[in-house]
Amino acid sequence: MARMIVHCAIYRDGRPVATPAGPAGSLAAARKAGRGGFVWIGLFEPTVEELDQVSDEFGLHPLAVEDAVGAHQRPKVEAYQDSLFVALKTLGYHPGGHAVTSGEVMLFVGEDFVMTVRHGADTPLGNLRAELEEHPEVLKYGPSAVLHSVCDAVVDGYVDVVVGLQADLDELEADVFAPGRVGRDVASRIYGYKRQLVTVRRATGPLVEPMMRLDRDGVPHVRAEAQPYLRDVSDHLARANDQVEGMDRLLSDILAANLAQVSVQQNNDMRKISAWAALAAVPTMIAGVYGMNFEHMPELHQPWGYPAAVSLMVVVCVLLHRVFKRHDWL
Repeated sequence: MARMIVHCAIYRDGRPVATPAGPAGSLAAARKAGRGGFVWIGLFEPTVEELDQVSDEFGLHPLAVEDAVGAHQRPKVEAYQDSLFVALKTLGYHPGGHAVTSGEVMLFVGEDFVMTVRHGADTPLGNLRAELEEHPEVLKYGPSAVLHSVCDAVVDGYVDVVVGLQADLDELEADVFAPGRVGRDVASRIYGYKRQLVTVRRATGPLVEPMMRLDRDGVPHVRAEAQPYLRDVSDHLARANDQVEGMDRLLSDILAANLAQVSVQQNNDMRKISAWAALAAVPTMIAGVYGMNFEHMPELHQPWGYPAAVSLMVVVCVLLHRVFKRHDWL
C-alpha cells in the first residue's frame, strides 16, 4: 500500500500535528487530537484491495469506492451516510503540442477526514497541501477547506486551459481567413481542435450542477463557512463553461466558413478549367474540319487557305480569352 500513499497527516487547528505511516488507525488518532482535528490522506491510483483496507475504518460506501478505483467517472457529487463523495475531472494544456489531456480527482469528505484519490498526471494537487499548510487560518476549517481548495485548483486549471485554447482559436481563425490558406490542413486542424473542446466539455459541463449543489445548505459534511467560497468556484466554473460553449459555436462557424471557401475555390477552378477547355476546343474544331481530307473543299486549293485558317483560330481564341477575362473566369 505504501506506493499508493502520497501523503498522510493529522491536523489540529489548521496545523499538522502528526504524520502516520499509513491510513490504518489515522482516523482514530485524529479524533484523539481533540476538537478541530482531522486527517488528510492522499492516494494515487489505488487498487480495489488497497482501498478496501481503509474503507471500513472511514465508513466509505462500496459504490463510491468502486467509482474511485475505476476512474473514468462523470463529474458528480454523491452524499452517503458517513461521507460525501466528489468526482472531478482535471485538465492539462500543452502549448507545444496544442493538446488537452485529462486526469481525475475523487474526494471522500467526512466530519474529521478527507481522502483524495488521484488518477492521471494532470492533477493540480502537487503543491496544494504545502500551500494550505502555510495558511492555517484556512486549514482550521477542516475537510471543508480542503474540499474548497481542491475544487478551486481544478477549476483554475479549467480557466488556464480555456485561455490557451482561446489563443489557439484566434490563430486558427486568422489562418482560415488568410489568403491562400484554403486546404485540407485547415480542415484537419479544425477537427483536431473540436476533439480538444470535447475533452474540455466533458470536464466542465457535467460539473456545473454538482458545484451548484455544494454551495447550498443541507449538503452533509460541508461547513457553512465554506459555502460562499464554493459559490465563487461555481461562478468561475460557469464562466469557463460558457466560454467553452462559445468557442464550440465559433468553431462550428469557422468550419462552415472553411467549407464554403473550399466550395468557392472549387467553383473557381472549374470555371478556369472550362475556360481553357473552350479556348482549346475552337482551334481543335477548325483543324478537325480541315483535316477531313475531302476532295471538294474550296479552301484547300487556295493560296490563302492556310493563313486564313490559322488567323481564324487566333482571332477566335483572343476574343474568347478577352470575354473570359472580363467575367473573371481566367
